[in-house]
Amino acid sequence: MKKQFAVIGLGRFGGSVCRALIEQGMEVMAIDVDESRVNEFRDIATHAVVANTTDENVLKNLGIRNFDRVIVAIGDNIQASILTTLILGELGVKHITVKAQNDYHEKVLNKIGAEQIVHPERDMGVRIAHHLVSKNVLDYLELSDEYSIIELIVGQKMDGKTLIELDIRAKYGCSVLAIKRGSDIIVSPQASEEIQRGDILIVIGADRDMNRFEQQMVDE
Repeated sequence: MKKQFAVIGLGRFGGSVCRALIEQGMEVMAIDVDESRVNEFRDIATHAVVANTTDENVLKNLGIRNFDRVIVAIGDNIQASILTTLILGELGVKHITVKAQNDYHEKVLNKIGAEQIVHPERDMGVRIAHHLVSKNVLDYLELSDEYSIIELIVGQKMDGKTLIELDIRAKYGCSVLAIKRGSDIIVSPQASEEIQRGDILIVIGADRDMNRFEQQMVDE
């Protein structure tokens, strides 16, 4: 059964989320106060609606509580974002994802019931910074304030060594979750697995440990 999503706010972030969900075959209601933005999604989304989501009756009439997840992607009006999130919680929507503009906005959203808060601009900035600092780091995903997952390319320093020889967990406190080798993915690799130059390691750990691992084991 297809999951049903409602995306409120069809700017760059909300529009991207909406399109990605549709491409994955989900049912999506696209909502915005701007009719021109809504018109862009009339032939794409399952439903596209011009609506003011700071009005509780409007959200009730849209049947918003029946959706599996609601994404509040209002980017240019913090007050509207907060009020919409508050009303969604009061209407019994359990799964609410909200785009935060800043740390203050996030604090308020946490207090009023947002289940998941995202900072797309900040997160992308961090990912780009990691890529710029090390050409071997392909991707970076922040799990919390202290833990992350990175994808990095194996270079000369690790080429031909087994995981037990590298002893990454004992030396750096990080764990290798998987190895990408061409089109193959080795999940939970054995300690005897010999890694090769060009492999992509998917590693999880505390940020301070990951930084140490990158500095000492990743090629310049």
